[in-house]
Amino acid sequence: MLAYGCLALSMSLVGGYVALSKPLVAAFPVLLLAWLRFGIAALAMPHWLRAPADEPPMTRRTRGLVFLESFLGNFMFSICMLFGVSLTSAVSAGVIMASIPAVVAVASWLFLRERITVRIALAIACAAAGIGLLALTPAHASAPGVARSATPWLGNLLVFCAVLCEAAYAVIGKSLTGRLGPKRISSLINLWGFALSTPFGIWFALSFDFGAVRAGIWLLLVVYAMAASIWTVWLWMTGLKHVPAAQAGVFTVMLPVSAALVGVLVLGENLSSLQLMAFGMALLGVVLATWPVRRS
Repeated sequence: MLAYGCLALSMSLVGGYVALSKPLVAAFPVLLLAWLRFGIAALAMPHWLRAPADEPPMTRRTRGLVFLESFLGNFMFSICMLFGVSLTSAVSAGVIMASIPAVVAVASWLFLRERITVRIALAIACAAAGIGLLALTPAHASAPGVARSATPWLGNLLVFCAVLCEAAYAVIGKSLTGRLGPKRISSLINLWGFALSTPFGIWFALSFDFGAVRAGIWLLLVVYAMAASIWTVWLWMTGLKHVPAAQAGVFTVMLPVSAALVGVLVLGENLSSLQLMAFGMALLGVVLATWPVRRS
């Protein structure tokens, strides 16, 4: 149950910062924002980089998995998600991200050879049913005072690319948890993210007016960096160490639920009764995936 709690809280925080990133992408260029995020987090956890005494030396395969975990699940996820959210609504992003459980389950079956039980399959079906309900919903209204994007389809496509990156993050992370501790994984993939984004970040920083950014946006940036690079990664890796990837993937339904709720409660976007039914289906999937099994 502790592992379940870590997974659910991790994805809820991810959904929250996905929605709250809309004011950030309005204030910073996306690639500069990604660089600042990784840099702030790197300053906060240098002590996590030190290898524990009982950790075996990293093999070439482990180093490759760490790089892929950062490139796909950290760097590319951030880029696709930030660009995507800037072109679509937080609720729309939440709708598309509801497909993550099914994508993670298929990826874990293909790459980890994990068996998908009947209950996990039913949980995934609930997530798919939720997506189907949301597909029937009329186009989401923008928040008051926010201009509607001229290319929401491109934003939606980029958010779906972020879904694929998140699935890779779950599957590769499951492989890494058998080799490295959660803190070590968090610090290493953040360091790779900082290295990958540095050339772009410096390029945009040279011409950016940092003095024009309000104090509230800076505070939001610090919270975003800590949540995206430290809290959510550590919580996810801690839970994933004790739960199969396909089952853990069901908890990613908390991402679209929290993203939509933040979009409605904080950003002023609209949420229909049909969307509420869809998110109810998503939560039913979580219950199915986590209900204790009676053992003989």
